[in-house]
Amino acid sequence: MGERVQAGDVELWVERHGEGPDVLLIAGLGDPAEAWQPQLDGLADRYRVTAFDNRGAARTPLPGGPLTATTMADDAAALLRALGVSSAHIAGFSMGSAIAQELALRDPGLVRSLVLVSTYARPDALFSSQLKFWRWLPEVAPSERAFFEGFFTWVYTPRAHADGSVDQIVEEALAFPHQQSVEAFQAHVDVCLAHDTEDRLSQIAAPTLVLSSELDIILPPRFGRFVAAEIPNARFEVMPGEAHQPFQEVPEEFNARVDAFWREVEALG
Repeated sequence: MGERVQAGDVELWVERHGEGPDVLLIAGLGDPAEAWQPQLDGLADRYRVTAFDNRGAARTPLPGGPLTATTMADDAAALLRALGVSSAHIAGFSMGSAIAQELALRDPGLVRSLVLVSTYARPDALFSSQLKFWRWLPEVAPSERAFFEGFFTWVYTPRAHADGSVDQIVEEALAFPHQQSVEAFQAHVDVCLAHDTEDRLSQIAAPTLVLSSELDIILPPRFGRFVAAEIPNARFEVMPGEAHQPFQEVPEEFNARVDAFWREVEALG
C-alpha cells in the first residue's frame, strides 16, 4: 500500500518497497507509480525503491500555476527530503528523464547516480509535432479505449502488439481507478515540449547511464546518444529490439542493467 507524503506545496502519492540503497523512480507522461511495478517488485530485494505519482498524475493533484520540469524536479527533491533520504540513485523515464536531469542540475547532492531512460535534451521538430498531436488527441478520440489504443501505437514494440500484451495493457489502463484528466495530460505534454537542458547537460556531475531502445519511435537512440555525449563520463547503451518502455516489456533485462550500474556506483563509495 502506498501513502500520501507532503512534498513542498503538493501531496504526492508514494509507493515504497524493499530495503537497501535508496532508488527514486520518476515516471513519464501520464504514468502513475504503478508503471514501475516490475521495478518495485523486482529490485526490492537489493534496494529501497520509491515510486510516486507526479503532480497531475493519478492520485496526486495538479495545483494551479505553471507546470515545468523544474517544478516537478523540486517535487522530487522535496519528497526525498520528506522521506529523510540524503541521496538516491535516480531513474527517470521519458518526461521523467527530463525531470531527473533538472533534479541533477538543481540538487546535485541528492543524486547518487542518474539513469535516463528513453531520454532527450530538447524536442526537435518531429518530436514537437508528435507532442502537439498527443496534446489534442484525448479531446477528439471517440472513446477512452480509442485514445489508449491510438497512443500505445507509439509506445510498445511490434512484438507486444502481436502477442496481446498491448490489449492487456489497454484493459488495465481502462480499469485503473485514478484516471488522469485531459487538462493534466495536456499540462504534462507541455512540460515535455518546454524541456531544454541542451546547453546545461555538461554541468551534471553524477555518474550517469543513458538507456535508449533500438525500436523507440518516440525518442530514437539518437536523442539518448546526444545526452550521453554531453554529460561528462556518461555511459550509453541501446537495448536491441525494444521500444519506448523497456522497463515494462523486458523488466528482467532492464533491472539487470540498472542493478549492474548501481552496484558499480556503490562499489566506488
